[in-house]
Formats: sequence, structure tokens, C-alpha cells
Amino acid sequence: MSDTRRRVKVYTLNEDRQWDDRGTGHVSSTFVERLRGISLLVRAESDGSLLLESKISPNTAYQKQQDTLIVWSEADNYDLALSFQEKAGCDEIWERICQVQGKDPALDITQDPIDESEEDHFEEIPETSHLVELPPCELGRLEEIADLVTSVLSSPIRREKLALALMSEGYIKKLLGLFRVCEDLDNREGLHHLYEVVRGVLFLNKAALFEVMFSDDCIMDVVGCLEYDPALVQPKRHREFLTKTAKFKEVIPITDSELRQKIHQTYRVQYIQDIILPTPSVFEENFLSTLTSFIFFNKVEIVSMLQEDEKFLTEVFAQLTDEATDDSKRRELVNFVKEFCAFSQTLQPQNRDAFFKTLANLGILPALEIVMGMNDLQVRAAATDIFSYLVEFSPSMVREFVMQEPQQTDDDVLLINVVIKQMICDSDPELGGAVQLMGLLRTLIDPENMLASTNKTEKTEFLSFFYKYCMHVLTAPLLANTAHDKTTKDIDVSDQQDGSTKINPVCPGALRFMRRIIGLKDEYYNRYIIKGNLFEPVINALLDNGTRYNLLNSAIIELFEFIKVEDIKSLIAHIVDNFYKALEPIEYVQTFKGLKGRYEQEKDRQSQRLNRYRRDARSLDEDEEMWFNDDEDDEDGESTEKRMEDDFSDSYGKFMETKKGKLHWQKYPEEPFLFFVDCNFISIFISAGAANGANGANNGKAAAIPPASPPTLVVGLVDYPDDEDEEDDEEEEDQSPRKRPRLSS
Repeated sequence: MSDTRRRVKVYTLNEDRQWDDRGTGHVSSTFVERLRGISLLVRAESDGSLLLESKISPNTAYQKQQDTLIVWSEADNYDLALSFQEKAGCDEIWERICQVQGKDPALDITQDPIDESEEDHFEEIPETSHLVELPPCELGRLEEIADLVTSVLSSPIRREKLALALMSEGYIKKLLGLFRVCEDLDNREGLHHLYEVVRGVLFLNKAALFEVMFSDDCIMDVVGCLEYDPALVQPKRHREFLTKTAKFKEVIPITDSELRQKIHQTYRVQYIQDIILPTPSVFEENFLSTLTSFIFFNKVEIVSMLQEDEKFLTEVFAQLTDEATDDSKRRELVNFVKEFCAFSQTLQPQNRDAFFKTLANLGILPALEIVMGMNDLQVRAAATDIFSYLVEFSPSMVREFVMQEPQQTDDDVLLINVVIKQMICDSDPELGGAVQLMGLLRTLIDPENMLASTNKTEKTEFLSFFYKYCMHVLTAPLLANTAHDKTTKDIDVSDQQDGSTKINPVCPGALRFMRRIIGLKDEYYNRYIIKGNLFEPVINALLDNGTRYNLLNSAIIELFEFIKVEDIKSLIAHIVDNFYKALEPIEYVQTFKGLKGRYEQEKDRQSQRLNRYRRDARSLDEDEEMWFNDDEDDEDGESTEKRMEDDFSDSYGKFMETKKGKLHWQKYPEEPFLFFVDCNFISIFISAGAANGANGANNGKAAAIPPASPPTLVVGLVDYPDDEDEEDDEEEEDQSPRKRPRLSS
């Protein structure tokens, strides 16, 4: 259907009293046999599916609001609304509803629900009494008017009749004229009465009245009336704030006068609801539901109008990225985009999707890449908030952009690397910005929200990109701090048994990092650990610690205990073959003897298995073929590892070379690597890496495990509470097929 008069959006009111967009379509009114009555039907314009099928019930109260809205309730706590593109279409459907119910289309409500208390006296109200009789709008009658308005609030029928009377006689503007007279005469009693009148009129909850009260020539007088709350000793100065303090900044001139007026109106009405009106009681809360809807639909309209004005937004992004733009102007532009994104949160998913796609097409991400690297703290903070909206909306959109960057720029200015550097160099003592950026980075590298289609595997592509172009930036401070086998600062740790000893502050983090890797139970990583002889520094740390019963001792023992309990055969064989003589004297735990026992049991099984193969020549051939295949895999693995090491060495060398004179690690806080010590940053990359193509034993779920909090020494071994969840998941999925992660060369 191409008739735009009947084009509508369908909304439902959710439990939070916010309108949810159910889709856009075309409305018709027709007889539905199944429902046995004339019904409203809305079919989606995209595929013709049925968005709404609602019988026009004779007892349902329908309301027409703002000339283009029809609102009604079909059941308790289930409100519906049709928002028409054109007033003519709204009028047609409204007349159809009134025709079915036998009502006058001139009214903006077909009927109100009747309270039981009112139903008993309903017959006493004359049929011909359509309006409440209002007193003359005079200074001497203000108290009488205030009493009348207050008295009708408990009666739906009387509220409706009072609203009709106020509209039909132009009463609102007359009242606001009296306000100006009272203020000139400093008539406080009259001003207090006007406060009660205006507050009561707002609680009538009628959109038609709001249109008058919030118009340009009335809204400031409405605000003025609400300043004179009788409960206050002195009136508030809301008008002074709205006209002098709150300045509307047009970073780019808005040429559409209707849009500008809508922005002013929405800000002022939101101020009335949030600041001026007192918090409503339970009884009063429903009186302002139409006011909430009024603000909501205004915001939807503003975002839509700005989004459709491509010339305006194009100019915003052009000036934002122009090197000639001065700092103050750029700050205003970034704050505008931030507010624009915040405004868009009122949109429903379909509209929000179109909104962010428009921003992406206009170049929001390249613009952020520029402003996030600026020295202005306010600009960087606003840019981080904008980046948060984008990552929250679509991590895939951000990933797609950053993976295209290496073709256009060098590693130094990649968006992800800019984010990492901002995270590392956060000057806030509370590290608020760093924590926010860490969460965004974690979201971007989380395999759980990565797409995997037949044509494109996002996990493999993005994680390979990250390890090749970004990992060296993330680890550079850690490597710089440990480049000469010692840290720039040692921490004195009091040992309960042996007095004071010095512990490398990076050691607990490195140990926890290795524990995370081993916890994945992925043979690819296990082979890398064996090849690099990475257990040697762990065992040296254990031996150097001596007989001290402390955190380091317990954490190392727990690591080996995990290997024994999980029976990780390749690591057990490596440890026993290379380090058992050094570990054999440790008898205060049975961990290492247990490892030796596991090792010997496995050797016996292998021996028996070999004997069985020897009985069958064909089995021997198969076994040899398997052996040679394994060798080839190992060679491939070694080749891949070699390429990975070469890439890292080149990238790290290039990074450290280009950073000379640009980033000064020595300017960090006194303890700049607290996050690395707890391994909150590093562990997420290992989890992500395990899910890259391989998924290890976790089948891609590793990255969803949150970093564990620093271990607390209670008794014996250290308990990592989050590791238990990992291990349970891994045991359940241990039989899943495993693939080797593919690392880009």
C-alpha cells in the first residue's frame, strides 16, 4: 500500500512505562470474521506480515493525541498506540473508531473507564451536561478556580469534562494572562492559587492541553506559575535558569525552524517533568503518563529530523575532523555528537539500527580515531562515551572498520591502538577511563559476540588482526618493565614466617597468566609451553621461595595440582622428565609424587598399547602413519610458532623504536601495572585466543569467563573461584573436536 496517509508505527507500553516500537506498516479498518467485528489491522510495509489485529470494542476508551496519535488499552497494563505519518490518516481512522462506538469524532476521547464509586451516581449527571461550568477568569475568582481543578482529579469523567471546557473557551491563555498581572502586582496569594491551577491542569493528562501550554508563547508563563509553590518560602528561579543559564548552542546552524522549536520545547518540558514538578505520589503517577509520552515522541521526532538532514550531519563531521577547527569548537562538536547518541537511546531497535548506520556512513569511527588521540581531557572523555555507544550497539561494525585500517594507515594510529594507549596512559588516579576502555576492549575481542557465517569467519579474521597489529601495543609496558630481567620497582612483602622478602611484582601476574593458559587444556598451548621451557622460571621461583608458606608458594603448588588432577599428560611428562629431581625433595605436599605416579601409569599404558600394535602388522602401519602425521603437524606448528615469534619481534621492535620521544613509560603513576599484576587485561586475550578458530576444550566459551579477583590465602592452596567454573565447563565439553588455532603469518 503506497498511501502515506495510512502509514503508521505501532507502539506498546512496556513495564517501565516506555513505548516499544513494534514496527512500521499501513493501517486499515475492516470486518474480521474470526473476531466478529470491525477491527484495526496493521500490516508491515517490509513483508506484509500482520503487526496488529485489534477489534474495536464498544467499551474501549480510545484517545486521539497531538493530531497524529491514537492511544488505547486492550487489557490491564497493555497499552497500544498508532503514530500516523499524516494527520489526515489519523482523522480517517479516528472517525471510523467513533462510528463503530457511536461517538462524536470532534472529541479527543471516546469514553473514560468508570470507577465503581462513580457508577452509582452516573445517572445523576444530566445527559446534556458535556462541560464543567468554569468560573469567570478573574483575579477574584482564582481560589474558586483552583478548588475546582483540584476537586476533579479523582474523577475520570469530570477530568475529561474540565479538559473540554478549558479547551473550548481558550481558558488556558486567559489564566496565563492573569499570572502576568499577579506577578506585576506581587500578589502572592493569587500566584499560589495559579500554581495549584497549572499543576492541576498538567495532571489532567491531556495532550491537547499540553500542545497549548507548551507552545512558544505560553511555556515560560507555565514555568513561572510553577515557581510559586505555596510550600516554599521564596519562589524558585526556573525561568532565569532556562533563559540565561541554559544556553542553546548550535554547533552547526539549524536552518529548520520547526526542528529548532521542537528541541527547545522538549528541553523545557523535560525540565518541567524532572526538576520543577515534585515527585508524584502513587496516586498521581498515572496523571503524567501522557506527559512522558509527549516527551518520548518529541525525542523520536528530533532524532529522525536530524538524521534525515544529511547536510547538517555532514557538516558536523567535516568540521570535527578538520585540522583547522579550533579546540573549543571541536569540544562543542564532540559534545553534540555525544548528546545526539544519548538521545538516540530513546529509539527502539529498528530506528536505532538506522541511526547508527547513518553515523557509520558519515564517518563516525574515523572521526573518533582523531579526537580520542587529542590532549583535551574533556574531548577524550566525550569521545570515549561515543565509542561506548557504538561498541554496545554493534561490536561487529567496529571490528569491520578496524580490520580495514591497516590498508590505509600505519599501526601507530589504528583505532584499537589509540584505545589501548588511552587505557594505559589514563591520568585519572581512580582509573575510571581505563576501566571503561578495558570493558570496551574486552567486548571487542570476546568471541562470544563475533559472527561466524559461511563466507566470513569474524573470529579468525579479527583475532588474527588483533594479535598481529595490536597485541604488541598492549604488552609493550609490561615488556618494557621486564626487559632486563628485573622490574623498575620491587615491593616489600612481609612474610609471616621468615620476615621480609622481596617479590617481583610482575611474578604473581605472570603466574596467574600461565595458570589461565594451562586452564584451557589446549594442546596447542601446551606444546608452546614445552617448547619454550616455560616451567623452568616457575620451578625456580618455587625453589627460591624455599620453605616459606606464602601466597607465591600456594599459587605454584595449586598450578601443579591442577595439572595432576586434570591429568594433562603432555605437561606431566615434560615436568617429570626435566624437573623431577629438583622437585622430589618437596614432601610437605604429595603433588609432585602424584605427578610421578601419573607419569608412570601412562608409561605402562603406552607400553601395553605398543605391545598390542606389534601383534598386528596392519596396526603397526597405522600407528606409524599416525606418528608421522603427528610429526608433520608438529613441524607445521613449529613453523607457525616461528612465524608468530618473528612477527611479534618485528612488531615490538618497530613499536618501541617509533615510541621513542612519543610515549614515556617512566611518566606513568608509581605503580602503573596494577592491572597487569592481577592479569585482568592479559587473561582475556588468552581466552579469546583459545577460541580463535580452535575453541580448545571450551568450544569458544573461554572468553566469557571474567577475570578472577586476586587470590586470597586461606589454607593450603590458593582457590581461584572462577577457575572452578572453567574446569567444569571444560570437563563437560572435553569430547568436543579440537582444531589448531590458525595464526596469520
